[in-house]
Amino acid sequence: MPTELARHHAATQQRARDSAQLVLRGIGLNVVLAIVKFAGGILGNTYALIADGAESTLDVMTSLLVWAGFKVAGRPPDEDHPYGHGKAEPLAALAVAVFVFGMAAWVGVSAVREIITPHQGPAWWTLLVLAAVIGTKTWFSRRVNAAGKLAGSTALGVEAMHHWSDALTSAAAFIGITIALVAGKGWETADDWAALFACFVIGYNGVGMIKKALGDVMDAAVPSVFEHEVRLIALAVDGVRALDKVRVRKSGLSHLVDIHVCVDGELTVREGHDIAHAVKDALLASATHGITDVSVHIEPMK
Repeated sequence: MPTELARHHAATQQRARDSAQLVLRGIGLNVVLAIVKFAGGILGNTYALIADGAESTLDVMTSLLVWAGFKVAGRPPDEDHPYGHGKAEPLAALAVAVFVFGMAAWVGVSAVREIITPHQGPAWWTLLVLAAVIGTKTWFSRRVNAAGKLAGSTALGVEAMHHWSDALTSAAAFIGITIALVAGKGWETADDWAALFACFVIGYNGVGMIKKALGDVMDAAVPSVFEHEVRLIALAVDGVRALDKVRVRKSGLSHLVDIHVCVDGELTVREGHDIAHAVKDALLASATHGITDVSVHIEPMK
């Protein structure tokens, strides 16, 4: 691999390693929260908290998928994958979204079973557990979301939405338990209704996750602002008179550019080649865009 390309792929590998490290921290957080939720739900007699604990357990498994996706996506191009392994990242995000739908269905069915089964009301102190969970998950979701935007990572964006869904289900449980405690006898199932409501919230977020992941897998167009910046960089290169086509696709944590550059038709082949190389170098040098590969086609102009 040429030195300049190796350098850009090394930057992508570093982003993948940093993202994987953040996912591992989220896994550790979910393990602790799952234990706390299960203990609180069993001892405090609230199914909403047990369901929340089950969600955190599933979060651990799905986060492991995302972590594995980053480990694969960070690999440099090889003979079998000349454009790199970036697609592993949105594929991992897609797998997480599918798991989210499964989790929503499981929580919904279990909540209905609890609603039709008489049981005691929840303990008041479970509200303290939920308040801590909501605060922790909201903070971590924002942190992961910020990291995802910085790295241009779909999988981290999905992870952030997943943590936010956890915070929402905990908030629903908090409301349900509060109603059960304040209203008293006859309202013991309020937290179960809250769990049922939460499953719809989870499913709604799952739709957003799938759309985002599928967009990357299907090579959806990048935001127009990004394409405009690519055009400005190319047009600033000496010898470039205009642009014909500009196509940019996202591949994991990097972007691949296919661009048609218009130059003076009287130039020699070598001069046209030099301009094409200058365009490629300029785009690769724009490190903030995460561009790791550029294909330049020269079009002659009169």
